[in-house]
Amino acid sequence: MESIDAAGEDRRRHGATRIRGTDLVTILHCGICEAVHRLGAVAAVVYLLDEDRNELRAAMIGGSLPSVFTLPGRMDVAAPWASARALASGRVEVLADPGPREADQQYMSRFPYTALAAPVITEKHRFGAVTVVRLETHGAYGTADRAGLQEIGDGLAVALAELAGSGAVIAPGPTPLLVPVFSPETDTDTPGWGIPDVPGSVGTSLMYPLRRLAEMLNQAATMDDIVRAARSYVMSPFRARSLVLASASEGRLWVLGQCGASSDVVRNVHGTRLDARIPAAEAVRGRPLFISEHRPSGDDPDSFDDESQAEAYLPLSATRSYFIDLPAVGGSHATGVCCLSFEGPRRFPTEERAVLSMMAGLLGAAVKRVELSAEQHAVAECLQRRLLPSALCELPQLATTARFRPATGTSKVGGDWYDVIKGPGERVVLVVGDVEGHAMESTAVMSQARTAVTSYAAEGHSPSAVIDRTGRLLAAFDTEQLVTCCVIALDTADGMAEVALAGHPAPLVQGPDGTISTLDAPANLPLGVTLSHGYQGREHVVEPGSVLMLYSDGLIGCDGTDPEPSARALFGSSSRETGGDLEQMADLLIADALGPHQRRDDAVLLLARYEDAGGEGVPPRSGSLHIQQRDLHGVKAARSFVDDRLSSWGLAEISDTLRLIVSEIVTNALIHAGSDVDLRLRAFADHVRLEVRDSDSNPPVPSPLALAEEENAQAEHGRGLLIVEALSSQWNTSPNGRGKTVWLDVAIPDA
Repeated sequence: MESIDAAGEDRRRHGATRIRGTDLVTILHCGICEAVHRLGAVAAVVYLLDEDRNELRAAMIGGSLPSVFTLPGRMDVAAPWASARALASGRVEVLADPGPREADQQYMSRFPYTALAAPVITEKHRFGAVTVVRLETHGAYGTADRAGLQEIGDGLAVALAELAGSGAVIAPGPTPLLVPVFSPETDTDTPGWGIPDVPGSVGTSLMYPLRRLAEMLNQAATMDDIVRAARSYVMSPFRARSLVLASASEGRLWVLGQCGASSDVVRNVHGTRLDARIPAAEAVRGRPLFISEHRPSGDDPDSFDDESQAEAYLPLSATRSYFIDLPAVGGSHATGVCCLSFEGPRRFPTEERAVLSMMAGLLGAAVKRVELSAEQHAVAECLQRRLLPSALCELPQLATTARFRPATGTSKVGGDWYDVIKGPGERVVLVVGDVEGHAMESTAVMSQARTAVTSYAAEGHSPSAVIDRTGRLLAAFDTEQLVTCCVIALDTADGMAEVALAGHPAPLVQGPDGTISTLDAPANLPLGVTLSHGYQGREHVVEPGSVLMLYSDGLIGCDGTDPEPSARALFGSSSRETGGDLEQMADLLIADALGPHQRRDDAVLLLARYEDAGGEGVPPRSGSLHIQQRDLHGVKAARSFVDDRLSSWGLAEISDTLRLIVSEIVTNALIHAGSDVDLRLRAFADHVRLEVRDSDSNPPVPSPLALAEEENAQAEHGRGLLIVEALSSQWNTSPNGRGKTVWLDVAIPDA
């Protein structure tokens, strides 16, 4: 306990303001009312030391809204806050000046208040501190203000010492008591909010959108949710013309979302360096920036040009404290900025600025949370996709396509996978598997299971032997996750297919006549369970022209019920609507099955069409080409590949068209995807299909021709797709395991 000199104690005894009360609550209330009225404050707080004497906690806060919520509830006694410094030094401490102001711009502290704190101590007791905040427009605290607050602090100390002498415990409660206290400074001119003549009406009205914003942001799961909340409870209540949210990363500002007439702001902000001399970048450095209007027009200071508009730039931060009592730390940066623009000139009353700063704190925390969740989900999805095959192995007699959709209800990784494996001779092995759970362990087990299945299938083992050996291997690994699996080995020479299941839904087959049936096989137990007997399979004959469908139960989401009826219905309807086109059928199947609702499980779909070999002596009418990343000759090789294949098939008349198309698509893939590129060309009776695969999951979007030269220059990416759209009979893009596939059809003349 620090001792106070005798002169200071005498001053406290004889110069202290008389604080009366027989209990702690009455004494604190008396001191707060005296502080608010005597110093013209909008709020006052009394901090008391906790039982451990190492933390100050707010025991009572009095004042008007929203100022009472800008005061911190607790602080360490060694913190650099004004209240803690006053207790440590034994004298009055004032918050630093909020910062410079320039012409039509005002760089503000986080809240438009200034704080003054005085110790509440006697020679024998250290109770805490009393702190007041008042509007920054009130001016700096003078000598009389400091002396007045010191007297109130001394009076509180004397009253609390007498109360302690009677045996009462002087300690803060679990939460501070809030009391309404109104001074002449309360509810200053804030047009459009509440009833100015009714004390507390303006502040309470201002706090309503803040409360609703907090409620909506707590439920926000995406950036669109945050933008909707900001539109409803920031942009609309403050009558803003536009709102833009931007994050700061990699030394630049990136727009996250916008609403209203915000195109000019987006154009000025997106991609701007953080050291640029623009308001948005300057606000990110830590202080809100309010621009009341543009420069006056002419020599009349009261007139404004036709484009006059007010703007506000609020720094977003998820970690820094948004309290008035904490001085700003030089050189600190926010994680983003909220940009607001208004129609015409506009003043920003102090209480409005306080609420906007509170809203910026809520938005910053929500943006950071959603960004972190999106990053985690992207990492999880990327990890799982990297464990899926980059391209499906194919033979001329077997066309395949696959779809993978991760669960949306979790940011964790799952264990669904698919594969097409080339076996000995004319055998092709189709695989779909599912590891239970959503965790890193699920992905690890999936990697083990897929590696084992691929290895055993490539060696030529039958499907039943493949899952039997894989199951024994997983059991030896002592894994806790169960694995279900479906394996089909199809001999494309004669259509013989052996099916083996490990607790997985049986595959479906649609015959050439459109009839859908099930390729039945013994259900067996999931992999990872120790068995005394081997797994069993069953053989079927698949007719040429049939389509096989393998899937995981996440595609249907039956929650324990038999998924086959739903899968059969979806299979039939998608085939009828698409005319049997494999890519379109896969898109429709996964879209209809999953819908727009949240998916609680991963979903995998694998389709394969078994086609007739065409008899002896008929050359395979399919071909593929692999182009490595950053291959400078890749586009030329793609054109030569297309020209050679079409000439060998007697289809040279469409070579020029496909050469031009493949040039555009491969160029886009090499430049914008930045990955290896795979081409596949297949000739059907009436059309030729071109498929280009890369590792960028973002679908390409054609950019329409614009009249303005500047807009055409900005829309370079996607312009080549207009050529694709004009020359092909149909085109689309589909996701694959690691990216996307752009596919298109070119009709064969006179086919």
